[in-house]
Amino acid sequence: MKIPDDGREAREKKGWWRATRWLWARRLVQVGVMGLFLLGPLAGVWIIQGNLSASYTLEILPMTDLLWFVQMVAAAGWPVAMQATLGAVVVVVLYGLAGGRSYCAWLCPLNPVTDLAAWLRRRLGITGGWRGERRMRNGVLLLVVLLAWVTGMPVWEWFNPVTWTQRGIIFAAWSGLWAVVAIFLFDLLIAPHGWCGRLCPTGALYAQLGRVTPLFVSAIRREACTDCHACHRVCPEPAVIDPALKGAVRGVGPRIRDVTCTRCGRCIDICPEEVFDFDFHLPNTSRVVP
Repeated sequence: MKIPDDGREAREKKGWWRATRWLWARRLVQVGVMGLFLLGPLAGVWIIQGNLSASYTLEILPMTDLLWFVQMVAAAGWPVAMQATLGAVVVVVLYGLAGGRSYCAWLCPLNPVTDLAAWLRRRLGITGGWRGERRMRNGVLLLVVLLAWVTGMPVWEWFNPVTWTQRGIIFAAWSGLWAVVAIFLFDLLIAPHGWCGRLCPTGALYAQLGRVTPLFVSAIRREACTDCHACHRVCPEPAVIDPALKGAVRGVGPRIRDVTCTRCGRCIDICPEEVFDFDFHLPNTSRVVP
């Protein structure tokens, strides 16, 4: 079986940089943010203090992970969680502008792991696998909040692979490596894009901010599409593409309005015909897919 070399045609037509620029931009952001966290414990330069759950930048700007904040409200009530409210508001504003699940593609330390698993699946020709409903992660999110409410503790943080991964990177706490390995093997052997696409409660919560974002990926030149399906193969949420790409006959605009779009930019990179690009536009919530 011949395995498609995703990106070869794009590299030939657009050049290496324009065929990979958004991928490298995401990697630079991910490494850069983790590097800022590391500067404190390694060099005593505290630009960002804390972790991805709760942090201060330059001892001024607070940021609070939304899932951690919701758990604290459910577990301890509003008065206890109130001190983290400003940080949660900052996060809502930032990711509301950028698209909620941009957190998943641009900041989450597990994103390179799941991207590597997806790339290996393509290179090894692994097809099939478990494909649960995308709404399943909403059920996991509800379960996480209920557990916090029942136990009075943010129980999910004991198991959160994002927490374990960042802790392992910053503090060399390699006991958390099990989470990284488990998710990698799960995505590689069992479910394509399974963790982020079907189970992760963090992504489920951030996706809701996609209902108000002005930033979209748009098939601005969809008439140039040759149906090569390269975008579908590299997209972590391929179901979001067709309504924007093929919706002209139904009067659907070219913007990807599905809240599960991660704004990763891979469809922009990989398309040799330059069909896709980022687009700023006030959202029409009647078109948003839950």
